[in-house]
Order: sequence, then C-alpha cells, then structure tokens
Amino acid sequence: MTKKKQEELYDDSWLYILLLTTLSILLESLKTYKFQLMGVSISYAIILLPIVYLLVNYITKKYDYKKAVAAISISAVISVCFMAIVSFALGKSLILTSLTGEFCGYVVSQFVNLTIYNFLLNNTKSPILLILFNYLFSVIIFILLYTLINLGNMNLDSFWTKYFLMVGISFGMSIPMAFIDKRIKRGRDI
Repeated sequence: MTKKKQEELYDDSWLYILLLTTLSILLESLKTYKFQLMGVSISYAIILLPIVYLLVNYITKKYDYKKAVAAISISAVISVCFMAIVSFALGKSLILTSLTGEFCGYVVSQFVNLTIYNFLLNNTKSPILLILFNYLFSVIIFILLYTLINLGNMNLDSFWTKYFLMVGISFGMSIPMAFIDKRIKRGRDI
C-alpha cells in the first residue's frame, strides 16, 4: 500500500482537534478560578495557555498548517458556543465584552503563534530560544487583546503588577513547553 493511501486510511488529526477544543473550553472555564500572588488575583487559565499553544504547534508539525487552522477555528467557535450555553443554563447574562475579549485574544494569539511557528519550521532549524520567544509573544498578545477589550471592567491600580506576574508565570510554563516542542519530530509515524 502506498504512503498516500495509508495517510487516507489513518487520519487521526481529529483527535488532536478534539483535544484542543477540550483544552480551549477548559481555558474558558478556568478564567473564573483565581489565586492570589503578591496581592493580585490571577486566573488559573494563564497556566494552561502555553499547553494550548504546544498542542497547536504539535498539530502543525505532525499534520500541516491547514489542519492547525481548522483546529483553531473549530476550538474557538465551540468554546464560544459552550460559554453561551453555560451562561444560558446557569441563568446568567451573557457579557459580550468578556466573550469577545476571550475569543479575540484566543484566536489572534493562536494565529500569531501559528504563523510565526510555521515560519520557524519552514525557514530555520527552529532554535529552542526562538520557539520559547514565540510562546511568550503569543501569550503577551493574548493578554494585551483581552486587556484592551475588557479595560472598562479591570482594576487599573494593580494592572502592571498583574501583567508582569502573568507574563512571568507564562514564561515559566513556556520553558518546558519549548523543550517538549523541540523534541517533536516532523511528520507522522504510520
């Protein structure tokens, strides 16, 4: 059997798309759970964000750019639908700015991550430092977009402390993700 026929028979990319969708729903759910650090309330979702980027990078490396775009699109739409259904089921009002802030931050930061990562894969030997900076840059994009859209709902007294703590936590989480990412080989093993 030729390799092309084997790939047609064994396309398990949908499993990773499903996993990404589950992680994006978990990311949305964790934004309400917070911990205190240096007098600032930080969401647990910031810890999960580099893992989500790692999964998209894995899909890009193992499958291709188109599968990663599909994964981001599907996970974004389903997570928004999930949040709308949960708000309706719990009888809470759906806050449009919160929903759009998360959606825009997630989608734009994922596509920034994907575009830079795809460039690194195709045009460089993907040095670990550049992969790490890609993770960090994507997290910063997410935080900034979320902040810009939700600026009216934020406490600006401790903004910079919270911002740098979130970037620091994301940087700490991105270090092992970059090492894991570097060890992943391109292409699928069938």
